[in-house]
Amino acid sequence: MRHRLPFLDRPPRVAVLRLEGVIVSNGTRGALSHAAIAPLIERAFRKSKPTAVALSINSPGGSPAQSSLIGGQIRRLADELDIPVHAFVEDVAASGGYWLAAAADDIHVDASSITGSIGVISAGFGFHDLIERYGIERRVHTAGEDKSILDPFRPERDSDIERLKALQTRIHDSFIAFVRARRGDRLDTSRDLFTGDIFVGAEAVDAGLVDGIGHLVPVMKARYGEKTSFRALTMRRPLLQRLIPSVALDLMASIEQRAIWSRYGL
Repeated sequence: MRHRLPFLDRPPRVAVLRLEGVIVSNGTRGALSHAAIAPLIERAFRKSKPTAVALSINSPGGSPAQSSLIGGQIRRLADELDIPVHAFVEDVAASGGYWLAAAADDIHVDASSITGSIGVISAGFGFHDLIERYGIERRVHTAGEDKSILDPFRPERDSDIERLKALQTRIHDSFIAFVRARRGDRLDTSRDLFTGDIFVGAEAVDAGLVDGIGHLVPVMKARYGEKTSFRALTMRRPLLQRLIPSVALDLMASIEQRAIWSRYGL
């Protein structure tokens, strides 16, 4: 039998993976996508055999599919390598941001953190009155009657709205199923937690959406010991994007992301 020598025992190591920004399908500045974060997720779980992975989350949500991809990868690696995952919310983990948090085994928040918003939203503008006012003729030719669904340059059709609602319902159901699977009997079943409502601090604890109030370092040291070390992993933009930014695209992305953050007063 081999005996471990006390002075050779390695102190616990926690890989800290930062998930920050609006969740989108492309890697624009200040945003989060699966393609961009996937290598960091792999590194967090596989490099140096961490004792645990801590998710530091600050996201108002975004793409449901990207949220599912990121959360799914975290769960696969956690189960495959038998590594516990702990989530810590900063300002907000709402909508898709909460989807990411729910991928963890437990969730801690600050007393002022915003969580929840378990719902689906679609927003846009209608320009048909504007183009009529200026005598602009809209010409669209399609093969397939639903190809131009929700065209912003024509009046809304009831059939388009019904179709959109059906799509939203399916996505919402998927979101709810994931939360229920991850949170289980911790959820408060006496109330409807899936209306899109948001919860602040202890409200989320009472609802069972999170497990407690606490910050990353003290909670991890209380769990794994005072000698626990931390290794931070943060997503960085490619060098060329940092040296030669696309001003127009970055500005548009910034406006859109700002609108999402502003839903939560941030």
